Amino acid sequence: MLVAVAVFLFVTLLILAGYAAIAVLPGWAARKRLERRLREVAASGREDGVSVVAPASTGRLTAIERALAGTKAGSGLTRLIAQSGVRMTPGTVVALSLACGVAAALASDLVVRQPFVLVAAGVVGTAAPAAWLLQRRRARFAAFEEQFPEALDLMSRAIRAGHALQTALGMVADELPAPVGPEFRKTFDQQNFGLPVKDALNDLAERVAILDVRFFATAVAIQRETGGNLAEILDNLSYVVRERFKIRRQVRVHTAHGRFTGYVLLALPAALGIGLSYTNPDQMRPLFQEPLGQMMLLAAVVLQTIGFFWIRYVIRIEV
Repeated sequence: MLVAVAVFLFVTLLILAGYAAIAVLPGWAARKRLERRLREVAASGREDGVSVVAPASTGRLTAIERALAGTKAGSGLTRLIAQSGVRMTPGTVVALSLACGVAAALASDLVVRQPFVLVAAGVVGTAAPAAWLLQRRRARFAAFEEQFPEALDLMSRAIRAGHALQTALGMVADELPAPVGPEFRKTFDQQNFGLPVKDALNDLAERVAILDVRFFATAVAIQRETGGNLAEILDNLSYVVRERFKIRRQVRVHTAHGRFTGYVLLALPAALGIGLSYTNPDQMRPLFQEPLGQMMLLAAVVLQTIGFFWIRYVIRIEV
């Protein structure tokens, strides 16, 4: 068991070292030039020597943070953490992934002493934190979509009352709860500190990767260039968003049979195997103890997973 764990850790560290060497070293010179320029700006920004550049929070795992800095994987992980709304750093997520992978590999080795099961458990454990972040982001975006029409209605009423768009953004930030309120607070602060409203709204559309938010940013940008009744535009956009929700719920009703079929097909073999293990354990024992039986179990799990995701892909209808 110790040899298998040592091999797993060695291969994992070797892959991370190779990736760091490939991804980090080419951008090292560019980062050095950027850091030198930022130091010059910070030194000349104020006479009292206080930096005008906000320091980046790297957390406690500085070595991992430095390895991820400037890479596509690091920027993508940072964006995923920000979109999921959790207070973590990329280095913490990477360390947690490695710890989960090692723990899952050790747990699987205690139950089934097979190398391929150990590797598969390590891969699943390593991917678990990323899957959790994706689920948090999906739930946060769903909550944002639910609250977004209310935010549009509030901005429309504020504009009709005579307030400017910037003031309407601040009212949304103050009145609505998370996640709409904090996201609009960032947008309000950005334009309040000098960023153009168009760029602030585009940044909002990048942080919240939802089609409705992109419509909102595009509509406001066009209105500011060509003119028009912004309150009426926001009302129409709110109506369209609510109609999309109505159609999406109707689609979920019509595809409920397909989703239920996928869940049944995924759970039926596992439930049948557990039942047979209690009723006739002598016939089920070779399936878990013999190498051929373990290979069949692994193939069944892979095929069941592929079938489940295929059913979800078939019944998914974009609205």
